[in-house]
Amino acid sequence: MSPKQIVEKWIDAFNHADVDKLASLYHEDATNHQVANEPVKGKAAIRSMFEDEFLKAEMTCIPVNIFSDGDWAILEWVDPLDMRGCGFFKVVDDKIVIQRGYWDKLSFLKLHNLPISVD
Repeated sequence: MSPKQIVEKWIDAFNHADVDKLASLYHEDATNHQVANEPVKGKAAIRSMFEDEFLKAEMTCIPVNIFSDGDWAILEWVDPLDMRGCGFFKVVDDKIVIQRGYWDKLSFLKLHNLPISVD
């Protein structure tokens, strides 16, 4: 599968809050770095991250653009609350090995009425 196809599967799993399906798309040693947070390393930890996040907020990813170049796919997204961001996915042998996400954490916390903490 192409990186773009993997990202399309990721969007579907994300929009169904299917943590098992999401985790299945990652390599055992993958890194997911939502740059507003510390990197999460390993498939099990990534699964746990998604599980925790889906308990905190209802999230939907509406793709605006998906670009692909070699092993990389880039997802530009918006959500129903008009928050925007992008994700970079490196895919090797049909598994995500690196994911980086860029979005405004403060806006996310405010939109979902979540506590704002200063670390």
